[in-house]
Amino acid sequence: MHLGPSHSRLAASCIASSLLVVLHITLFFLNFALAAELEDAPPISLLDDVDSDLDASQGPVSDLGSPLDQMYEPEFAAFDRSILGRSQVRDTNALKNNEAFQLNVRQGDTELFVFKLSQLSERELEVGSLELRDEDHVWADQDEAAEEEEEEDNDDLSVQGLDTDSGDLDPASAEQKLGKRQQGARRVFISANTCLQPQAFNATKTTQPPPQLTLYVSTSTDNVEPGPGADSNSQVSMVFQEGAIMYNFTTTTDVYVGVHAPNVTEIFDRPYNMKIAVSTYGYYYSYNVDDDADLIWVDSDSQGALLITHNLTDSNDEKEQQQIMNTPPYVLFAQDKSDPSINGVKYSFCGLEQYAQIATTKDGKYSNMVQTGMTKRGQGNFPKQQFFFSGLKPSTSYLGILAKTNVTDTGSPNLAGGGGHVFKATNFQTKSGKLFSRDPGSSQVGTKVQELIQPDHGNCNIVLNLTFCDQVAYSVPSNPNFGNASVLAKFYDDYAAEAYGYFKKALAQVACEAPVTQRYSLTRNCSDCEAAYKDWLCSVTIPRCEDFSNNASYLHPRAMSQPFPDGEMLDNATMSLYAENYGDGKALGKAFMQSRSSRIDEFIKPGPYKEVLPCDYLCYRLVQSCPSSMGFDCPLPGQKGFNSSYYINNETNGEVVCNYPGSAHIFSGSSRDAVSVGLTIVVLVLVSLLLAC
Repeated sequence: MHLGPSHSRLAASCIASSLLVVLHITLFFLNFALAAELEDAPPISLLDDVDSDLDASQGPVSDLGSPLDQMYEPEFAAFDRSILGRSQVRDTNALKNNEAFQLNVRQGDTELFVFKLSQLSERELEVGSLELRDEDHVWADQDEAAEEEEEEDNDDLSVQGLDTDSGDLDPASAEQKLGKRQQGARRVFISANTCLQPQAFNATKTTQPPPQLTLYVSTSTDNVEPGPGADSNSQVSMVFQEGAIMYNFTTTTDVYVGVHAPNVTEIFDRPYNMKIAVSTYGYYYSYNVDDDADLIWVDSDSQGALLITHNLTDSNDEKEQQQIMNTPPYVLFAQDKSDPSINGVKYSFCGLEQYAQIATTKDGKYSNMVQTGMTKRGQGNFPKQQFFFSGLKPSTSYLGILAKTNVTDTGSPNLAGGGGHVFKATNFQTKSGKLFSRDPGSSQVGTKVQELIQPDHGNCNIVLNLTFCDQVAYSVPSNPNFGNASVLAKFYDDYAAEAYGYFKKALAQVACEAPVTQRYSLTRNCSDCEAAYKDWLCSVTIPRCEDFSNNASYLHPRAMSQPFPDGEMLDNATMSLYAENYGDGKALGKAFMQSRSSRIDEFIKPGPYKEVLPCDYLCYRLVQSCPSSMGFDCPLPGQKGFNSSYYINNETNGEVVCNYPGSAHIFSGSSRDAVSVGLTIVVLVLVSLLLAC
């Protein structure tokens, strides 16, 4: 039947009315019925931090509701927790990749942590996979556990914890992405530092530091609270060493960590304070006390010490060197070896910041007791970092502990190494600061039984950063009445520069630019002569000073006829003793009674001191490098004048037996150059044997 326009409008109106009635019934009556059915049921709470393993088809957790005060947990006799979801881990601190977590640990307590490996971003996992190294530990039955957990997780996945860039993924894609992450094994690096230790109630009676913290690690969901009371078969435990712990392993699951503090409240008060970090890139905190120390003791006086690192690069690239020179990488801590305050935290970066007597930095701020900067002085003229400590005690042995932090270009520490690396300690000691001393009944240097203490620097003082003699950085003969270290350094440097000027005028008479066949040497030129003369001149005109009371056999007494800065003179017994050992039995020669340079006695007036003589090879190299017409000559061992002028460079372990540019207390175990020389000798011997065959 054909409908007219009026009939069509009537039919459309009726259909629309019918649909409205159906919609009304759907929206109201069905909801009333549902409300009636749940009227007596407790409210359902969906907590954001519950590890509930919700099915991905339900959508993101944030779409299901807001957190409430109580959590509803249905109980069905026919189902156990393995089907309903894992229980919530309470009082557990969540660790983020490459971010330090600091907290107090009360004595007797165990602090719990969890690292959600399954929730790392794709970028973190990709970068972490590039950083894997040889395993130190692989969890037992890890493959079976990984397969079981993978099957469980594939059946019941949660999209909670995905990165922000996965927000647009549909549930199926999210499930596939998370499942992919959980399949691969990852290397995990756990590290921690003890920053503060409990303090003894009676420090005079308690000489030992408090016991160390203990780290517990588990990857089993059956042991999410590792600690001293948990199943030892499902966890590993390690005791901190000197306030630090490092542990790495490979796993496919989330990591559960516990840190336990021993209960020693009868002896010690206050809690421990610690920092802990987990990383998939490398250790956040680290230490190395097995390798050679990267720090060299250059010299010291009675109140200060100069230390320097090895070469920070061996590259000749100027841009690379300049970049290193602009960014000093290290900090340094110093501690009186007799002071026990750092015992228990010697490997902890934050512990050293808190307890070390002298620190380059404390809580990230630089100390005014340590001056640090970059220099190219020393071996190879490559970049190094130097440290000068002041405010030290005389006649004291110290530990110098080098440390390094790693930060991003923006200054953030949130990356591997960001917490700091602590190196092996270097031993050094200050000079006595005593002008002279004498033990009762002995014939050692001195005039009185009691020790005579010079209130300032004695008569040896460190100078550094000289303009002309730029390789000089050590103690020189001094006098507190002459001026400070800067004035002293300028006096010596100007003296050497003046003498070098006379040498340059003499060298100008030599045909340095003549053709090779017409020069004074086929192997050396005037540049070699200039360098050799400068090295010799600076070592001779700027003596390296040691205490007069130092009885090392390689030292030479100087200025014995002069008074000390306080006016005291050496007594007759001391003069007679030296005359018997070094003179004709009656008197000492000028080499003992005066300084090498009369200008030192005339202007500085240091009084008696002992000199580290220049190395003999400096003189020989000068003769070999310069024209014979300049008249340079060197005494040989056994000849007159040699013993008072030079010393043979037979270096012993850590002692500077003769002075040379860049000289320092390089111990044989830490001398990289010594290793290189040794390898060179071995290669030469092997080559000789091969040629002989």
